Amino acid sequence: MYKVLVADDHPLFRDAIVNIISNRFADSQTFETQDVASTIAHAKEHDDIDLILLDLNMPGMAGLNGLLELRNECPTTPVVVVSAEEEKQTILQTIAYGAVGFIAKSSSKDTIGDAIESVFAGNVYLPSDIIRCDGNNGHHSNSNTRDHKLSNETLSSLTRRQLMVLRCMTKGEANKQIAYNLNISETTVKSHVSSILKKLGVYNRVQAVVGCSDIDFNQYLKR
Repeated sequence: MYKVLVADDHPLFRDAIVNIISNRFADSQTFETQDVASTIAHAKEHDDIDLILLDLNMPGMAGLNGLLELRNECPTTPVVVVSAEEEKQTILQTIAYGAVGFIAKSSSKDTIGDAIESVFAGNVYLPSDIIRCDGNNGHHSNSNTRDHKLSNETLSSLTRRQLMVLRCMTKGEANKQIAYNLNISETTVKSHVSSILKKLGVYNRVQAVVGCSDIDFNQYLKR
């Protein structure tokens, strides 16, 4: 049974999220707050919360400061940002500030449910268009994103199987889905992911995926 805190100042949206959670995760418990102060207070009082779904624009947020404060006060409680924010760099920055995912408020019920399920499985979730960094989506890469670009030499150090796993990661697939697609065990996927992160010199899946935004995997898989 999961315990989820929905932090948003719009009652209708809180109701919608609570409904998604109750339908997707049987016997789950949900709690609601509507500003940063009450969210932090609730999380500190209930340290068994499994996940906080946090709106970026509710009272007390002050940009990303509210997220930072929440992470500092409750460092062991996973936080996923649920927001209408569209700026790619801001979205990536929420991950850098300690969030384990970003869900767009415009997402469908199924997408939101899948995203939460992926986070519960231990993955970092980002919208697929952000992961792919599509050059046609109107967002341009800035210096922070380019800093994560991976060299050909680094990518060439990966085995063929690791490249296949990494390609699945860039599509936003969770470990369970990668295991199914590649016909390997989920434990093997986790092992590959750990090796990939070590070889690429990155700390998490997000950095790896962002660094591979413009990679032609077919080029490396042909060798």
